[in-house]
Amino acid sequence: MKSKLLVLGVLLLAFLASCTPKTTETAASSEEKEEVTPVKPPKKEENLSPCPKFRDAPNPDDAETNYVLYRDFMKVNEWDKAFRMWKKVYAVAPAADGRRNTVYADGIRFYEYFISQTQDSAKIHAYVDTIFSIYDEIDRCYPEGGYIPARKAFDLYYKYPYRAGKKEIYSMFKKAIDTDGLNTPDFVLNPFSALLVELYDAGEIPREEAHKYQEQVRKILAHGLKTCKGKTCERWNIIQEYAPVRLEYFETVEGFYSCEYYMDKYYPEFEANPEDCDVVRTVYSRLKWGGCSESDERFRALIRVGNQNCKPEPGPAELAYILLREAKYPEAIEAFQKAIEEEQDVTKKANYALTIAKIYNVHLRNFPRARQWALQAADMRPGWGEPYILIGRLYASSGPLCGPGRGWDSQVVTWPAIDMWNKAKSIDPGVAAEANKWIRQYSQYMPNREDVFIRNLKAGDSYYVGCWIQVSTTIRTSD
Repeated sequence: MKSKLLVLGVLLLAFLASCTPKTTETAASSEEKEEVTPVKPPKKEENLSPCPKFRDAPNPDDAETNYVLYRDFMKVNEWDKAFRMWKKVYAVAPAADGRRNTVYADGIRFYEYFISQTQDSAKIHAYVDTIFSIYDEIDRCYPEGGYIPARKAFDLYYKYPYRAGKKEIYSMFKKAIDTDGLNTPDFVLNPFSALLVELYDAGEIPREEAHKYQEQVRKILAHGLKTCKGKTCERWNIIQEYAPVRLEYFETVEGFYSCEYYMDKYYPEFEANPEDCDVVRTVYSRLKWGGCSESDERFRALIRVGNQNCKPEPGPAELAYILLREAKYPEAIEAFQKAIEEEQDVTKKANYALTIAKIYNVHLRNFPRARQWALQAADMRPGWGEPYILIGRLYASSGPLCGPGRGWDSQVVTWPAIDMWNKAKSIDPGVAAEANKWIRQYSQYMPNREDVFIRNLKAGDSYYVGCWIQVSTTIRTSD
């Protein structure tokens, strides 16, 4: 009996011990946890493209090997071999590793190459169709905001304009801008600016829309110039030389730009040349056109100088100068034409004709008419170089109108411009200093020897410059 009780007692103690909180064990466990580095939760899988990747291919190793091979062949321009290998990769793993659209982008390069190698229009159309279908695949597999609409629009504008109307291309660029905002790709701005001007001038987009998007172009450009790094800054600088110049067209639309736009752009010209009455009249007229108040202190300073030094002489052109000052440009042109008929003094007649040329240039942005009146001024007063100085400046400033702002089409305009400045100083020593200034400034923008050579041309040859200029000139190089 005692032995049974002893056994029961031992069992009871063991039971009680098993129900007692394990404070010692718990404390020890806590100390051990402090010394062990916590295990990180499993890393979430990357957000890869949903389209077929190397790892999805029947034989991933083969897919990756073919990828490396075709890219190596491309580097040495073995296009046929590269294309055969590319097709194998595209069939099983078009999204590559899921992180980059390289296979798709290379596909576009292949078909662009094939286009360059044939004159067969049926093949060209088929290749272009394939290019645009690849763009659609990129948009599905690697969506990047407005990038694909922008790329399509760019290609349609520069390479395949027969596939879409200007309004359609404009709408695609606009979609890209609406999507990406300040981060819109740089290649959008130049063609979009050109289309914005053309379509507004043709009455195809409303004024409010034109104003909204010209302002957006300027903001994107400012952001790009501020944030660019390395070689990308060169692209933004090219845009800066083009887009704002194209948007100057809207200065011909009364009330389109605010007073501050005109004040910021033109008033510094007056500050730099307060004794030049042409400058005084131009700045006054621009501020008036922009709706600036004459109570503004800057405007009042301009008026004081004008009243002191630049009052029009009594005579046939007095009314014309008043109309010009008041920004009534068509009426001013008509009044100057009448003054030319009534004036007997040849020098004054020529000055009136040159003033008409300047109105067409500065205020109406009509370069052909500006040249026409400058030539009339030169005919009226033989041996006067100033009209040829103006014509040279018209040509030199036409780079953004005749090309993309840089490059061959934009650079060749410097040749006829220099022709005009050379002519100006050859007939009128009084303008030699100004002519030489413009020649020095624009000689650096002429095409270089390589640009001339690759077109099978050479310095000294005759060359016809098209666009609105339409004159023959002599090829020169900047180096």
